[in-house]
Amino acid sequence: MDQGNTAFILIAAALVLLMTPGLAFFYGGLVKAKSVISMMMMSFGALGLIGVLWVLYGYAIAFPGSSGTLAPWAIDWSAVGLTSVLEPGADATYPPLAFVAFQATFAIITVALVSGAIADRAKFGAWMIFAGVWATVVYFPVASWVFNFGLGDDGSFEYGGWITHGLQDVFGVGVIDFAGGTAVHINAGAAALALALVLGKRVGFQKGVHVPHNPPFVLLGAGLLWFGWFGFNAGSELAADNTAALAFVNTIAAPAAALLAWLLVEKIKDGKPTSVGAASGAVAGLVAITPACGSLDPVWAIVLGLVAGAACALAIELKFKLGFDDSLDVVGIHLVGGLIGTLYLGFFARGTGLFMGGDASQLIVQAIAAFAVLIYSFVLAFVIGFAIEKTMGFRVKNEDEIAGIDTIVHGEAGYVLEDAKA
Repeated sequence: MDQGNTAFILIAAALVLLMTPGLAFFYGGLVKAKSVISMMMMSFGALGLIGVLWVLYGYAIAFPGSSGTLAPWAIDWSAVGLTSVLEPGADATYPPLAFVAFQATFAIITVALVSGAIADRAKFGAWMIFAGVWATVVYFPVASWVFNFGLGDDGSFEYGGWITHGLQDVFGVGVIDFAGGTAVHINAGAAALALALVLGKRVGFQKGVHVPHNPPFVLLGAGLLWFGWFGFNAGSELAADNTAALAFVNTIAAPAAALLAWLLVEKIKDGKPTSVGAASGAVAGLVAITPACGSLDPVWAIVLGLVAGAACALAIELKFKLGFDDSLDVVGIHLVGGLIGTLYLGFFARGTGLFMGGDASQLIVQAIAAFAVLIYSFVLAFVIGFAIEKTMGFRVKNEDEIAGIDTIVHGEAGYVLEDAKA
């Protein structure tokens, strides 16, 4: 048992778990003051619900590898309730439960990301039902497609499900998704677009009407996300080695460059660089580098950050041109940033990218993976959300939205500036 790597994985898991409260602050600062509790509670609700579901059956669906399968849909019944992973094998380098914990935090943050698209207008109970169903039929299987491992013909472990490993059998190169560009960001971004369409636009939706009520919250949330992202990216190596160090450096370089690019676009387009733009640019760079952090030279990570920061700064305007109300730009940042980071590898991945000594095969498999996850997640999220809306209702009444849903849904106010009894 390698105690150093075990400690590394456990610390990385704690860092990734911190990202969900960080996301709560990031999202909470972006909504209006009377919706901040509702917005933050959707992240904390996901933390509670998905944490339980992961232990009960999520891991068994996402990682049926102990049964030796890399099939697109499978479940390891012995792992339900984590029964089969309580004790490490004789040749284990770290406890299986450390990996279980690490991957649990990925499931939690992915579900929480989706909530940003439906800010200011969603019922908490409906959100929780959506979160549980979507995690079960979308995130857990997609995580298996990307991250699962099974036993090969020679008895050795083969990492990656049908997306990352299966495509390699066809094209000769496997999909590169080091930490979840497809399973996390494209997955969440596609679901966010579907829910935005199901719930419809906020009252008075137009450019400039809904402004962030607390930019310091947004900056705090972005800082916590960036801090936790080192566990997200470097931790995905599952070992404290040179690849983890490369991922760590790229997780500095890309978001730093994306922050600068976003601010430059804002300055050119609107005349002023903003704090919310700086936070959003950093997150866009973090999203883009997630699949690529272990496969790019740092200089190319900077280029990726510049591309993602500028592109996402422009992409958030699409909701006004196309008429869908993605409240907190989950589509513009996570879907677009995830696609950019995933496809960028087809050109610049070390050794296999089109411009790095490889051919078009890497780009082809990256595109197949990206759009397979996008379509699957969008369709099922739309069906689940539509079913909830037509049965119990997903959206609050317009008058409750206008008044602010914190007191209506949770009976609390985000800011109490005066004691009512005074």
